[in-house]
Amino acid sequence: MTRYHLVELLRERISQSGNNEAMRYEANGGWRSISWQQFGEQVQVFAQALISSGHQVGDKVGIFSRNMPEWTIADYGILSARGVVVPIYPTNTLAQTRYIIQDANIDILCVGEQGQYDLALELLNNGDIQQIIVFDDSVDLKGCTNAVYSSYFVAADSNAHSELLNRSEQFDMTDLVTLIYTSGTTGEPKGVMLDFANFAAAMKVHDERLELNESDVSLCMLPLSHVYERGWTYFALFKGATNVYLRDPSRVMDVIEQVKPSVMCAVPRLYEKAYATIHAKVAQAPKLRQQIFSWASKIALARLRRSQSGLASNWWIEQQYKLADRLVFTKLRARFGGNCRFFPVGGAGLDKDVHQFFLAAGIHLKLGYGMTETTATVSCFNDQDFTLGTVGTPMPGIELKQGPNNEIWVKGDTVMRGYYNKPSATAEVLTADGWLKTGDAGYINDHGDLVFTERLKELMKTSNGKYVAPQLVEGTLGKDRLIEQIAIVADARNFVSALIVPCFETLEEHAKALNLAYKERLELVKHPQIVAMFNERLEALQKSLARYEQVKRFTLLTKPFSMELGEITPTLKLRRKVIYSRYQNEIEAMYSAVS
Repeated sequence: MTRYHLVELLRERISQSGNNEAMRYEANGGWRSISWQQFGEQVQVFAQALISSGHQVGDKVGIFSRNMPEWTIADYGILSARGVVVPIYPTNTLAQTRYIIQDANIDILCVGEQGQYDLALELLNNGDIQQIIVFDDSVDLKGCTNAVYSSYFVAADSNAHSELLNRSEQFDMTDLVTLIYTSGTTGEPKGVMLDFANFAAAMKVHDERLELNESDVSLCMLPLSHVYERGWTYFALFKGATNVYLRDPSRVMDVIEQVKPSVMCAVPRLYEKAYATIHAKVAQAPKLRQQIFSWASKIALARLRRSQSGLASNWWIEQQYKLADRLVFTKLRARFGGNCRFFPVGGAGLDKDVHQFFLAAGIHLKLGYGMTETTATVSCFNDQDFTLGTVGTPMPGIELKQGPNNEIWVKGDTVMRGYYNKPSATAEVLTADGWLKTGDAGYINDHGDLVFTERLKELMKTSNGKYVAPQLVEGTLGKDRLIEQIAIVADARNFVSALIVPCFETLEEHAKALNLAYKERLELVKHPQIVAMFNERLEALQKSLARYEQVKRFTLLTKPFSMELGEITPTLKLRRKVIYSRYQNEIEAMYSAVS
């Protein structure tokens, strides 16, 4: 009986799949492959080289890189040597990276490209780390003798092979796999401790819930430094799927038609933007195409709703859907590679209209809910039996219950061991009998699905005593084709306001159609016709919200919220304190303008 140890699962897969394709990546304008056999050999060489360099059991090694095969090779290499992997987001600043390096006591740091290397070199020169391993051979090492390309990082010690075998025989399910530092939206980052038993439980429950096999192709585009993509990569490789690495996630829609993934993890924003783009293009299309799209959408939604209600197939709807599919949805699916079996979606709420649209079009977005502290997935949609507006049914073996304030509490073998070096923070979220307090509110409906309602830590209380869930408001407005990003303001204020980053590509096309004259974006966003148009759109979008939740005033910004400025996390969550501080004048102006 398998115990689902990650390294043992990999070795079993290599013995089964041999020369089949394990990985694919872009190089010199094309795609290159790595076989399972080559993958296994590179993992072994990396592990032996680590041991040869003095790595001890339990030592922590950092990985500071964008997605590439070397990320996963180093990951499994470190685990094979019984080390602990500490991923660091490739967009982290020097201060953020130094905090993790010092807290986790990291001596060896693996880096991806020049940007990460230059930052690592500062850390090395300051004595924070002792050695740098570089994944990309094009990086300029600048003469540093304590830096080496991973392609040249090979074992010099003849005893390394025997020591690697010795360590393999001592694999223990209580060994730590990783410390994953939370993104710190509400405070100091905390290192989540996940062990082999946690990941074994995750592999097992995903194996029971999801069907994945050697014919699947997974596009790895979210950061591997996040538990979501990393856990999924472990699962995809365990099942023998081909993992395709994309360094720059912003290029996903440029390559998806080439890769043709059958599975792909993503955050809701990808589909919200796609939804807005599709509807923007339709709005600019000839009248006949608009009518065909509208008719096809209505037929597809009617078909989906019948299925959701458990009603038998309707012959007339099915015949119309065949035509609608041929005229509209086949082309839409082709834009997403045309090979989708299911695309997992998590990390935030997904607007119900957006979700319905893609499901009706035949793109199965498998919505789920999870946390770093639960080794990712807590719940997700079943293949057929799911309820829109929920985040699916709990994974096998995962228990859920409501705590105070309807807080979701989770219990199961995927729940973390705690926060590294932070016993007080651990005690705040883990009860003595093993329940994890998630900080999120929700409930289980009559169908057995988890309904997520809000993030308790983000609830805003207006000066009128009303509680506003920012994600609900931002999700309602953010699906508009003219809105790229939005951050609402409500805490201790007498009404809700919003900072809005327009989708400038669409907005500038609209301005051109109206023959609006402007010299720069600041002039455009302050133009009375543009402000009036946004007022009208917000008024229409907010009809489903309670009056106290509705945005009364807004400011259009000229620059997007960025990771580089610390305004959003690598998983696109808003760092509200940073945003409010940076735009304090704009916020105060919205409230001082109202008597």
